[in-house]
Amino acid sequence: MEPAEYALMDAVEARMWWYRALHIRLLDALAPVRGGVLDAGCGTGGFLDVLRTRRPDLGRFGLEWSEQGATRAAVKAQAPVARGSVNAMPFAAASFDAVVLADVLCHGAVDPDAALAEVRRVLRPGGRLVVNMPAYAWLMSAHDTRVHNTRRMTAGQTGAMLRSAGLRPLRIRYWNGLLLPLMILQRKLASRGESASDVAPFPPWLDAMLYGVTTLERSLGLRMPAGGSVLAIAEPA
Repeated sequence: MEPAEYALMDAVEARMWWYRALHIRLLDALAPVRGGVLDAGCGTGGFLDVLRTRRPDLGRFGLEWSEQGATRAAVKAQAPVARGSVNAMPFAAASFDAVVLADVLCHGAVDPDAALAEVRRVLRPGGRLVVNMPAYAWLMSAHDTRVHNTRRMTAGQTGAMLRSAGLRPLRIRYWNGLLLPLMILQRKLASRGESASDVAPFPPWLDAMLYGVTTLERSLGLRMPAGGSVLAIAEPA
């Protein structure tokens, strides 16, 4: 990502509605997991910090390519964070009970085939992979450019990617579907400038409203036909 994006992420990820909505869904996906969890491409450590308070029973480890991000993550989450690439993870085989790839396989520097092969290698037998992907190539925007995203995928494409890597999808769902029309409006119709980022502090009332919509979607258990993101759970085939 652009260096400035790490500073933005670090400043707002504990309170911004989108990160909070993502983190609660990652927690849901990790509910049956016991043991050690690797947050691969952990950024500035927001989800590792959530695990510290919400799942203190889990061993927490991070992996981050950026020195800036890795340093911030280790301090914030009070967890070991290794510097390295998800394409060639610096961990022994069968090291983790779960791996999280939250908006990582979308990055231009990531080779999805290599990264998923590494996931299979470092997962223990019966382990779990949790993947979040931004949805729909036609939603590419200035924000994707800032964070170096080069791929956005449908649920079908995400499933095909996992299967081709020797992983068995257990569940693939769109989420953030109720807010998708607003997302399309904001990304495609509003004039925001070439350098605009989606990561920013929101007015408290707006942040609460947006988070409330994602909470309603989750609490109703809605299986959305479309959404801004795709969340997939898989295991080694």
